Amino acid sequence: MTAALKAKHQRLILVVIALFVIIGAGLLAAYGLRNEANYFYLPGQMAANPPEVGQPVRLGGMVQEGSLSMLDDGLTVSFVVTDKEQATVDVRYSGILPDLFVEGSGVVADGRIAPDGVFVADQLLAKHDENYVPRELQGMDQHSADQTLETLETGA
Repeated sequence: MTAALKAKHQRLILVVIALFVIIGAGLLAAYGLRNEANYFYLPGQMAANPPEVGQPVRLGGMVQEGSLSMLDDGLTVSFVVTDKEQATVDVRYSGILPDLFVEGSGVVADGRIAPDGVFVADQLLAKHDENYVPRELQGMDQHSADQTLETLETGA
């Protein structure tokens, strides 16, 4: 009878140790990732509840028509991101713009708010619309596009 109790106690101890290890691993992962979290804001949310200056955040919205301008250094661009509520955020980015980045298109910018209130982006991700058509097929009607795709797929 004592051998059976010992086996039960051993299993119980192993389960308790396993739970502590799992909880410890989760806490360690959360501690390691605490500075890697980016909060996603729309312009309206950023205007209503702005993040702290310097806090890494992600801003998403549409590039406002007519707002894109190149600064004097030739590498920095300035533009305005807007949302459906017509709230706007001024953005500044230094670097090479993504190919799909144009006025009126969607953009997601990783960066932080500067002390002057401008969002300084470290990275831009341009979003294309879901009706993407390869350049080779633009201007074709659906029937011609289907035939061209079939030809490309079969190699004939």
